[in-house]
Amino acid sequence: MSDIATPVRPDHLNATMRKFGAPQTIIRQYQYWSVLLRPAQATLGALVLAAHEPAQAFSELSQTSFTELHEVTRQIESALTKAFQNDKFNYLMLMMADPDVHFHVIPRYAQPRQFANMEFVDAGWPAMPNLGQINKTDAMTNQLIMEHIQSCWP
Repeated sequence: MSDIATPVRPDHLNATMRKFGAPQTIIRQYQYWSVLLRPAQATLGALVLAAHEPAQAFSELSQTSFTELHEVTRQIESALTKAFQNDKFNYLMLMMADPDVHFHVIPRYAQPRQFANMEFVDAGWPAMPNLGQINKTDAMTNQLIMEHIQSCWP
């Protein structure tokens, strides 16, 4: 597996990844997956986990992609828990507007969290994540969130 120290291969940047700010928002890159910061922070540390393979259905991914997914999700959960002490994780695979295989990784919080002199609220807790209620961040705050997550990566 490779990480962000490996240059981002242009053939790994599908339209969905670009929509979510790649390559600038990539936190970690693996052979089959990339982990990106979700620019619209529904909750603190919200991510996008995007497949590199040209697939528009989960079942179209290769076996090796599924195998790598196990390790990638383990590392995501470890990093986010260390970074922000979230209470739960939600993985949403919606693929309505963005058809390439990807998940929205939403760390969930029972109580607001403070980061970079801001309060982050999980507006949907304890029900489904509310992706329409965004914690307003700017490019600098998002960069700080990315750097903090990277510093906590196993």
